[in-house]
Amino acid sequence: MADLYFETVPTEAQERYERNIKVIEEFRRTEGRSGAGRTLLLTTTGAKTGKERTVPVAFLSEGNRLLIFGSRAGSDKHPDWYWNLRKNPIVTVEVGAEKYQAKATPLEGEERDRLFAKQKEVMPVFADYESRTQRVIPVIALERTT
Repeated sequence: MADLYFETVPTEAQERYERNIKVIEEFRRTEGRSGAGRTLLLTTTGAKTGKERTVPVAFLSEGNRLLIFGSRAGSDKHPDWYWNLRKNPIVTVEVGAEKYQAKATPLEGEERDRLFAKQKEVMPVFADYESRTQRVIPVIALERTT
């Protein structure tokens, strides 16, 4: 009986996966026109598994690149997709009806700080995420390769 209970109670990761599946399906069905319009789909290659993983992430446009932020809602851990793109920096981006490959580059120093401050202005919830953690939230630039 106890084993059955543990098999039916979803983990945090399973709950997050189920939420993401719904967001991904809605995004693709509406070509990204649902929600706030500041979401893209990021597909990375698993650092450990080698399997493709797709997640919805908030983004900010900056010139010819898109910026994403590894906030994980203020968790003390980086999101899994961050470790995936560190190992395999060529990713697939879906934004609106467009889908293309990009190179992911983590930003550092003044550039990272300036762009994260800009994201906090555009989406104030990121200031809340920052206040919940001691880690520096990564800022990653996505630059189209195809």
